[in-house]
Amino acid sequence: MFSELSLAPRYRLDDESPWLKGIDPLRRYWICVNGDPRSLRVLPGLAAQSEAAFQQAMHGFSSLAIGQELTLPAGMGDRLTIYCVAQNCYAIADGSTGAEVWHLFDGESLESLLLTAHPDWQCAPEHLNLGRMLLTAAFRQPWQPKAA
Repeated sequence: MFSELSLAPRYRLDDESPWLKGIDPLRRYWICVNGDPRSLRVLPGLAAQSEAAFQQAMHGFSSLAIGQELTLPAGMGDRLTIYCVAQNCYAIADGSTGAEVWHLFDGESLESLLLTAHPDWQCAPEHLNLGRMLLTAAFRQPWQPKAA
């Protein structure tokens, strides 16, 4: 028997759960999975090197149709891939736990996150420590070379 699948974004600007912890100076998005601060994830954020690159990325996002994906440059050589999975429902893949998980956003929330790539955007002072937290955690990990 066929059943129609309905997808709904998990993260919205009007969400009652505090899912966005902050955006660090490298424009990485710090989210609390399902609003749980014990499940903090860091997603790569759009890094635009110029106003023209920023405008092109925003146009690419607004032009996404269901089933399409858009890969954008992110800080530290990362890539940010956005998937349009349903009307007003976009996904960012996260493999930080070993298994890939897709975080679902509505268009307004994801657009707000992408707008932080504007060259004039400045990180909130209280979010400066987010980047420091990531560096501190990295120094605690044993060094492992990346596989080629």
